[in-house]
Amino acid sequence: MGFDALYILELTLVIIASLPCDHETYILPVLMVTSEGSELGEHIEMQDLFLVNSRDGQNHHKLDTYHTISLIINRIIGTGIFSTPALIFTLCQQSIGISIVLWMLGGIFTFAGLSVYLEFGLKIPKSGGEKNYLSRTLPTPKHLIECVYAFTIVLLGFSSGNSYAFGKYIIYVLGLNSQLSDSIIDKLSRYIGSAVVISCTLWHIYFPTGAKKSILYLGFVKVLILASIVLLGLVAIIAPSVIEPHWDNFENSFSHGSQSIDWYSISVALLQVIYSFKGWENANYVLEELEDPHKTLMIAAPVSVGLTTFLYIAIVISYYIVIPKDEISNTGILISGVFFEKNFEKYSKSLAAQIVSRFLPFCITLSNYGNVMAVSFSNARVNQELAKEGIFPFTHIFSKLNYALFLHCFVTILVLIIPPNGNVYQLIIDLYAYPSGWFNLIIGVGLVYMHWTNNDNWNDIPTPWTSWYVLTGIFIVSNLFLAVVPFVPPNGSVENDGYAYWVFPVSGIAVMAVGAVYWYFFVKKNYSEYTVALNSEDYEVYNE
Repeated sequence: MGFDALYILELTLVIIASLPCDHETYILPVLMVTSEGSELGEHIEMQDLFLVNSRDGQNHHKLDTYHTISLIINRIIGTGIFSTPALIFTLCQQSIGISIVLWMLGGIFTFAGLSVYLEFGLKIPKSGGEKNYLSRTLPTPKHLIECVYAFTIVLLGFSSGNSYAFGKYIIYVLGLNSQLSDSIIDKLSRYIGSAVVISCTLWHIYFPTGAKKSILYLGFVKVLILASIVLLGLVAIIAPSVIEPHWDNFENSFSHGSQSIDWYSISVALLQVIYSFKGWENANYVLEELEDPHKTLMIAAPVSVGLTTFLYIAIVISYYIVIPKDEISNTGILISGVFFEKNFEKYSKSLAAQIVSRFLPFCITLSNYGNVMAVSFSNARVNQELAKEGIFPFTHIFSKLNYALFLHCFVTILVLIIPPNGNVYQLIIDLYAYPSGWFNLIIGVGLVYMHWTNNDNWNDIPTPWTSWYVLTGIFIVSNLFLAVVPFVPPNGSVENDGYAYWVFPVSGIAVMAVGAVYWYFFVKKNYSEYTVALNSEDYEVYNE
């Protein structure tokens, strides 16, 4: 697996270097940090593979309300709603009632989080999202929380989940899932996912304006797909002769069998629900690119979250109406594809129905691709902002956006390739979502503290929105639950789909701890000298 990752990295560099573009030569100072401090090394003349002369940079336009809504929706609607409902249903011990409640709670928690992030975004209208809010809520020890967050967002803020699902859906659309073994499908999905994130990275680097437009257009496609699923669910209700509804699914809907409730599984299910809503904070990462950030954020964020919450709950109910209960768990991450097949199984001899059963799942692969595009767009900018702070390793490289994009691409490929065979999708989404619970907990508690103490005159900053205490409290409690409960062993087993139950929470904590260790040995001692070197007249940070 390690060889595969290195091979893909080498191949990526070769492809990038071979693409036609105008390269420039510039002087890059090399920063050398020693035990005695920091100093600037010699200037090295080199060719920057990613320094592209593009007209896009000369015609940069701010994002208005409409475009921001599309950006948020495109980030929220990725793989989750199309892939995780079956996993969530299974983790809820095949209880339809409990799973629907979790989806509703996911919407409530998202609105609570949006309330907190709206206040921070309106009072700190800077790109970077959590980086700025954590710095404000936990300023001491100086730069500790920034280092912890930096390692987490870089190592765990990947696009692997959506990239992997893209691969599985493409295999399904091509009709190869019945011809290949599970192990071959798993490995092929990882390689296809790697190709997806590489293509997104190259698109952002060489055709940034086209990449932004594709994100916006794919947002329309996603909303249309969700609306079509809801419409088919309504047809099953209104015209049962056309699409057969399974109302027996809702009998004893809160029954979870003879076993007692497995709170570990419930917490993991809720974690995956929240993952499906992940992206509601996307505009906070790029606030400086918004036109009139206060007005745009205040309108775009609530509209986006409200629309997706309604569609999500309606879609889950539509799945449960059309697909028999005893088949839901077996659908896995292909539940939406099975949903379309069930709707048209009466007309399976019709060529048109066959096209629809393949074409609509293909639209879902476009949704996955759009999400990878959006995540790369925003997370690379967070990486860049962290590098600008001077606490990031190789900050003189990653403070340039295109190198930050490549970093995100490389980590995504590693996460796809390295894990052993198994239910890698569930492990990936758990790793991706878990650490954010700790950061959101700090942000929520910090906001309450600043409200009570008016720290740094926080309450005196005029904004059109201040988070209500009840919403902030819900945000805190929900993230505390998500941070603690995954450490509780599941009933009767120490494994969860082939992995020990403690793997993803311990891995998340370990990555955060590495950030703290890095702060103690490198940043705490050398930061002042480091920033002096960064700000010297002989050094220039290149940004797009």
